[in-house]
Amino acid sequence: MGVHLAPLIVKKSIQLNYLSNRVIAIDAFNMLYQFLSNIRQADGTPLMDSKGRVTSHLSGLFYRTINLLELNIKPVFVFDGKPPEEKEKEKALREARKQEARKRLEEARARESVEEMAKYAKQTTKLSNEMVEEAKKLILALGLPVVQAKAEGEAQAAYLVAKNQAYAVASQDYDALLYGAPRLVQNLTLARKRKLASGKQVEIQPELIELHDVLKHLDLNHEQFICLGLLIGTDFNPGGIKGIGPKKALQIVKGKTREQVWKEIKEWISKEEWENLFALFDKPSINLKYSIEFKEINKEKINKLLVQEHDFSAERIENALLKLEKAREKQKQQGLSKWI
Repeated sequence: MGVHLAPLIVKKSIQLNYLSNRVIAIDAFNMLYQFLSNIRQADGTPLMDSKGRVTSHLSGLFYRTINLLELNIKPVFVFDGKPPEEKEKEKALREARKQEARKRLEEARARESVEEMAKYAKQTTKLSNEMVEEAKKLILALGLPVVQAKAEGEAQAAYLVAKNQAYAVASQDYDALLYGAPRLVQNLTLARKRKLASGKQVEIQPELIELHDVLKHLDLNHEQFICLGLLIGTDFNPGGIKGIGPKKALQIVKGKTREQVWKEIKEWISKEEWENLFALFDKPSINLKYSIEFKEINKEKINKLLVQEHDFSAERIENALLKLEKAREKQKQQGLSKWI
């Protein structure tokens, strides 16, 4: 769900080709949840194979990644590890929301309301371990790196960018900024519209957020920015501090140390809990044993997973891969022409 910083964030619109020749650290869980929520039939039913297994995540992952590769964008997929204990409350809230959505979905089915069925079906989305493993198989078959985070994927992705191993984190959430990611990209897609959980469609385009610009605009340092997020609420303290929204939080943190910020809200949170929450963003648990290596596409493995195991159209998969080959050949020719 992430921290609700949208009203305070400065962004700039970009074209996807701005990211050509750059490595992008993708928050894999965030992207897969998007596919599971949005790639559905009119009544909200996800795409499935002949055995009734959900394939929305694989469809979205394959075609989105092919589109990125055609633009010579180099994705690195970062997967969540074991979440910190502080996230248990948020997980419980999410499960409660899903239970309520399941109840409303059944009521919508009884009324045969296709619109409401689609709305509530999206809110019941669940990413299983099997789906995660399938996604990793597909990514590796596409010749792309998989980085397994020790804990939070966005923290790991932010680390890659901070170490100049990637240009930006790609995620719809803002948490990567709290973790210190210098750059964040949202709406990493060729699509021009996105359907919200409510069913409403909104216009979208890729956007670049630079942490330096955000801090300058808000007149904050990074410590104050983390405090800002904690006041508003994060996955580790859902709801934040009672009665404090983005604008009030900004007023509280400006010009203060985190000790001084805590004194403003100490009736709501203990010093120990405040410091523990701050440390989750300031010093997150990072996996230092990973490798980033780009390899050749393995068509045989792609076909085995998508066509043979999950009933994807062999022709559509072949056409997508052929289109990518042509794009890469064109990129090579353009590169050679610079030396002629």
